[in-house]
Amino acid sequence: MNLDVVAEVLESEPSYRVRQVWEWAARGASSYDEMTNLPAAARSRLAELAPFSTLALEQEARSSDGTVKALFRTRDGHPVEAVLMRYRDGRRSVCVSSQSGCPLTCTFCATGQMQFRRNLDAWEILDQTLHFRRREPIDHAVFMGMGEPMLNLDAVLGAARRLPDLGVTHRRTTISTVGWLPGLTRFVDEVTEPIRLALSLHAAPDALRSELMPVNDRYPLEDVLAECRRYFELRRRKVFVEYVMLDGVNDSDEHAAALANVLDRSVFKVNLIPYNPTGIYEGSPRDRIAGFKAVLDAARLPATVRLTRGRDIAAACGQLAAA
Repeated sequence: MNLDVVAEVLESEPSYRVRQVWEWAARGASSYDEMTNLPAAARSRLAELAPFSTLALEQEARSSDGTVKALFRTRDGHPVEAVLMRYRDGRRSVCVSSQSGCPLTCTFCATGQMQFRRNLDAWEILDQTLHFRRREPIDHAVFMGMGEPMLNLDAVLGAARRLPDLGVTHRRTTISTVGWLPGLTRFVDEVTEPIRLALSLHAAPDALRSELMPVNDRYPLEDVLAECRRYFELRRRKVFVEYVMLDGVNDSDEHAAALANVLDRSVFKVNLIPYNPTGIYEGSPRDRIAGFKAVLDAARLPATVRLTRGRDIAAACGQLAAA
């Protein structure tokens, strides 16, 4: 839903009509017809002139664990994927995309291997979330789908700031980055809401990180970590570190010790991510992940192993790659 278009269509109506439309949409309405406190003529004009969604649903896939992946097309034909993750404790988390494709070409990520199309606008990001809100209540959102959020920060923040209307508080919203420093610096300087920050790290030695993530050549890890520490100093909120476990690549005890050496245990919390095969790597076996975590535990660096969701429908971390 693009409220700018809605406002144009309702220009002759009282200004509160736009707010009413948004309130209905945020509560999960699936059409303008449900918005019974709007005049029938206004609903008719909206249905004719303001598409209810900026995205067209092309396909959905359902995992055996309850995860749902949706493939959308933008109005100019670009693919976008988003994921609803259901957890046994009742959490309902939506993983949204900020770009169609990604220009940063991390070697382990399927999205990085597909063609980059363009940034999404704030309404296209919100419509991913609204699609799942129409299905059921949601309470968490992560900007960890297709794309690098810090390359599209204005649209990402525009969407994130409306999520509380859908039931997702700022404290339950997480924005991830691979370390795109200009956007990260803006995020630290400008965002006063308690939105969580996550860093996609995956290797502590610069040479290995650059091999896995070419962005590291442009913005070295030391500079990125300095901004993360500044975020903690300003917000007093820990930074989540995402670390995908690649068999024989970044999963040795030495790699774990290097990670513990660069991360302050008061500032960072590590999420170890079992790798979801997308190409040239294999995932680390469970005992190797456990051994890696044991090194972090010994260093008293907080670490957990992330529960993988939606692997059987290519909806897990790093697997989004629509054609």
